[in-house]
Amino acid sequence: MSRLPLWTSAARAWADLGLGPKGLIVVALPLAILLSGIGALHLSGRAEAEAEARVRLTFAIQRDIHEVHALLAEAASGVRGYRLTGRQAFLEPYVKAEALLPQTLDRLRRTTRDPEIRQRLARVDTLVIQKRQGLAQLAAMPGAGTAAGVEAADVARALVANKAVLDALRDEIDAMQRRERELLEQRQAQADAERRRTWTLTAVMAGIGILGGLAAAQLLFTGIVRRVRGLERDAERLEQGEPLTLVDEAQDEIGRLARRLVQAGDLLRSREAALREGEERYRRVIEGVRDYGIFALDVEGNVVSWNTGAERIKGWSAEEILGRHFSTFYPPEAREETPARLLEVARRDGRVEDEGWRVRRDGGRFWANVVITALRDEDGTLTGFSKVTRDVTERRRAEEALSHARAEAERASRAKSEFLSRMSHELRTPLTAILGFNQLLGMDRDTLEDDQRHAVDQIAKAGGHLLAMIEEVLDIARIEAGGHALTPETLDAGPLLIDVRNLIAPQAQAAGVEIRVEGASDARVTADRRATVQILLNLLSNAIKYGPAGGTVTLTLAETPDRIQIAVRDQGPGVPPALVDRLFTPFDRLDAERWSGAQGSGLGLALSRGLAQAQGGDVTYRPREDRQGAVFILDLPRGPVPQGDRA
Repeated sequence: MSRLPLWTSAARAWADLGLGPKGLIVVALPLAILLSGIGALHLSGRAEAEAEARVRLTFAIQRDIHEVHALLAEAASGVRGYRLTGRQAFLEPYVKAEALLPQTLDRLRRTTRDPEIRQRLARVDTLVIQKRQGLAQLAAMPGAGTAAGVEAADVARALVANKAVLDALRDEIDAMQRRERELLEQRQAQADAERRRTWTLTAVMAGIGILGGLAAAQLLFTGIVRRVRGLERDAERLEQGEPLTLVDEAQDEIGRLARRLVQAGDLLRSREAALREGEERYRRVIEGVRDYGIFALDVEGNVVSWNTGAERIKGWSAEEILGRHFSTFYPPEAREETPARLLEVARRDGRVEDEGWRVRRDGGRFWANVVITALRDEDGTLTGFSKVTRDVTERRRAEEALSHARAEAERASRAKSEFLSRMSHELRTPLTAILGFNQLLGMDRDTLEDDQRHAVDQIAKAGGHLLAMIEEVLDIARIEAGGHALTPETLDAGPLLIDVRNLIAPQAQAAGVEIRVEGASDARVTADRRATVQILLNLLSNAIKYGPAGGTVTLTLAETPDRIQIAVRDQGPGVPPALVDRLFTPFDRLDAERWSGAQGSGLGLALSRGLAQAQGGDVTYRPREDRQGAVFILDLPRGPVPQGDRA
């Protein structure tokens, strides 16, 4: 009984532990077992490797012992052959043994570890030295290859002594080899035992690791799966709109998720209530709109919703129209093509607007403005269309009336232009006759009295003024009728201004006015020469006419990347702000009472602006910066830059 609270406390602590630490424990437990197994395997592997190394060392020692015996035997045989034959070739094994025996014996001394072998190796060293000395002595004795040299007593004694040393060496080497074979058997047995122990330990540690991992995973995932299934059930209840009750009180991530899920359920229910309220409010708003027919279509174009405005405009009630195709609202001649085309455009572009005749329930027609919008879900899948219809029949009637009025005004304007043109021609014919007769009278000026000559001059002046006014009226009529023939060309603006100044010079001199030309002299302009000269002469004539005697009129040339601006600045009183809007009105002489002495028809500025606009330009007005006069600006397209200037 006393252990139960401890177990309960441990279980509660485990439940409150975060998933990260839990996962770390689950991973660390088999990992620790695995690391322990790896360590044990490493130690066992080292022991096995050492045992195998000792076996290999034994083989190497046996090979070196055998090599010592073989080298001495071959050296002894070679020396005997040399004594018998006297041929130096028999000494090659002896020379080889002399070179290799020290290395082999040194390797044996370094690799031998067994005490018995080391004792015998010390005796072998002594015998090898004796054997090498005996062979050297035997090889150095004279008479090799002769009977005397072979049968000499000292040679025989040397051969017997060498044989005795070789036999002793053979006994020691045989004993060493027997000992090495014993050691080899022992070491092989030890290596096999280490290998079996390694495999056994590997199997045991693998089993422990697997069982430990399974146990830890069971400890972790059994609780997690149970609690996750509880969350799944809560999610299903949340999907069905049922309230959730908090059961999982653990402080880990799953416990916090469970509490968040309960909070999300409460928030979702409150938002659903607000959404239902908003939808109901939106529905009431839509239903209350009477000037617009607002309804929805499914993907095929069938009506799925209907508002009061749609019922008022089209005449169908919701019960009558829901489920029917919206082509019902189109006249028979457009019913097959227009609805399908509009839906296709809305499906492709997202929205389409159209105007045309639509049909009411009673068969009557009305002119409708229609907007169809494609409705798509979050994945972009088409779910239907919204359609807004507005009855704009009255607007169409007003537009038609306005169009008729505009057409009537245009006809009246054309009639006025035709009248002005006809009347100008009719007036010019008798005026030409009058001026002709006046010229005949002028030819007899010497026979006329002073008052008669004055009358002739007045007739010529008045006739010239009237003829100029008739020409201006004709120009205005041509411009309004679109029949004024212009031939734009590329002109050098500087020389053009000089020509205009020379043409206006007599009038300027008569008024005592100086004409100045300023600005870029190499600018080029695209314009009709005759029309441009006429515009500038009109502007300069006005500047001289309304400026002070002895004043100055300045022609300023400026250019932008694509335009040329020619400004005419005078020193007159300027134009009152209240009259600026009437500057370019035909036949409107501004402030005529003030300038009663100045001749003019009120057509100069209107004609100038018309000629400028016919060339793609304009004539505008602005007061001077110092408020001492007026500035009229002729704006024209800039001409192409010559190739040499571009470089």
